[in-house]
This record gives sequence, structure tokens and C-alpha cells, in this order.
Amino acid sequence: MQFTKGQLGIKFKPFSKYPPCYKDMSFWINDSFTENNLCEIVRGVASDLAEEVQLIDNFTNKKAMTSHCYRITYRSMERSLTDEEINELQWNVRDQVQRQMNVELR
Repeated sequence: MQFTKGQLGIKFKPFSKYPPCYKDMSFWINDSFTENNLCEIVRGVASDLAEEVQLIDNFTNKKAMTSHCYRITYRSMERSLTDEEINELQWNVRDQVQRQMNVELR
């Protein structure tokens, strides 16, 4: 526990001393898309290495198609992650999102 009742001036301690790795994913959404389903897929593939899924861009084109861009933050509590292993996770996440959510990746 980082903070205790009645103690002021305590500095926040990061949960992991290892650096995060950010990967973005954009796709055209459909009527059945939900952010909860996306987060479940990310967690299913990346487990505890997925720290956060955040919508960073949202736009609708002239054809009334809506695109979302999500930033996934990967981080380990035990070690630094390699770009190679995160790229593999990200490709698996992209594949599962496309298959399970029937969205068109960009």
C-alpha cells in the first residue's frame, strides 16, 4: 500500500521500475464494437503485460465510417521487455481483434 490515511507529503512510487512499451492499433469499427470486448482480447493475449488500453484518436470519414486508434501500454513488473517480444504480442493482438471483432485494421 503506497498511501496511508493521515500521512501527507508521501511521493508516488511507480508500480514497475521497468519502462513501458507503447504500441498503437487503428481500425474501422462496426456497430457491434465495444471497448470492453477490445480490452478483454488484449488481456487474453498479453495477460498482465498489458497495463493500459487507451483511445487516442477517433474520426469519421465522408463515407460515415468511424476509425478508432488505441494505444496499448505494455510493461512487466519483473524485467524490461524486448521490442521483439512486444511486436509478437502486438501482432497476435491485432490478429485476434480482427478475427473476433470483425473489424478492418488500418
